[in-house]
Amino acid sequence: MNVTLNTNHKLLVTIVKKGIASKIVKASKEAGAEGGTIILGKGTGIHEKHTFLGIPIEPEKEITLTLVSEDKVDIVLQAIEKAGKLDKPGTGVGFVIDAKKLAGICHLLKGQICMDC
Repeated sequence: MNVTLNTNHKLLVTIVKKGIASKIVKASKEAGAEGGTIILGKGTGIHEKHTFLGIPIEPEKEITLTLVSEDKVDIVLQAIEKAGKLDKPGTGVGFVIDAKKLAGICHLLKGQICMDC
């Protein structure tokens, strides 16, 4: 069941070099997020034009997805920026997306009945 909640939630998306995402998730949890998801991927950017014997190398990336309430977005994003050193060129990117409907997080449905919580 997906539900439109009265509270606003945001999805923080971070794309970083492989091996950094666990630091991102740890920092976001310390800043008030309840958890995060790490997805592996490949990507290219202006700072990633490496070759090996003339063959282009596609750097491995980690994508973190962190769902937080709107009141925690700024502090969690600051923690993510610091942990991932996103203020330095070539380290990654982070951005925020509105989450209008949610499913699977019944503990956030304050005042509503949740059979499995």
